[in-house]
Amino acid sequence: MLVRGAERLSAAGMEEYWTASKIRLDRWGFCLREFIAKAADAKWHKTQWHQVRGTLEEIITGEMLTRVWTAVVCAHDRQHGGEDAGPIARSVLLGHADARHRVLTLLVGGPGMDAEDAMKLNLLRRRSERWTDMLIGYLAGLHDCCQFAVDQRRAMDFSQDLHYQCQQPGGRHAWPLVLASIRAAFQQGMAQRSPNADLNGRIASSILSCFQPELFDSTGLFCSMWLMRLANAANDAQGMIDELLAAEESSQAAKDTPGNSSYSRNRKRFE
Repeated sequence: MLVRGAERLSAAGMEEYWTASKIRLDRWGFCLREFIAKAADAKWHKTQWHQVRGTLEEIITGEMLTRVWTAVVCAHDRQHGGEDAGPIARSVLLGHADARHRVLTLLVGGPGMDAEDAMKLNLLRRRSERWTDMLIGYLAGLHDCCQFAVDQRRAMDFSQDLHYQCQQPGGRHAWPLVLASIRAAFQQGMAQRSPNADLNGRIASSILSCFQPELFDSTGLFCSMWLMRLANAANDAQGMIDELLAAEESSQAAKDTPGNSSYSRNRKRFE
């Protein structure tokens, strides 16, 4: 709805997204550099590992939103012929990809990385990547969104499966099940507190500010896609009716102009 609806994304929202994301990237970089430099210090490792672990989990799971939002923004630019928001989202994605590369380097034998912790983080990475490709699969019909997936072939497979499911009876109920599943997938086994919760909140708010107000109901929740399509169809129908009425009125006005032959004949009869 955002890609096909809004002609222009909020400039303030995209600026806030870029600013908060860049600050978060800087924090990630500082944390990773400090961990590599001081990992040999057992006392430091014991007291700071929870902070480092939270940062690693944040980088791994946060990539899901970064990739999906970049896909949406770039699809919006191509849909409306714009070039403003796409470069901003791509810049953030490149920075996140660099942070991800550093995390993977640590997982395959970095200093101070316990084998059990590395295994758990790797499982989290695989889970996040799979969910990312599934969400990108939902957008596959919007230009070339699969280029932002971790595995483009897997995203296309998800896209085909999702398209088939939506054609089945009750297919519109699939999305609530997806939301419930994704929440369950990340509810356990992670740090209880995010090290950059303030910036995560700013990033989420900046993304939501790019959506049109009419996409939300009176309680602030997203309207259903079915309801939005119904509203758009009603608006399109009303627009067609207005155009037909306007054309009929202009045609009638043309017939009643003094230079019109029927107008002249009617006037003579009247006289």
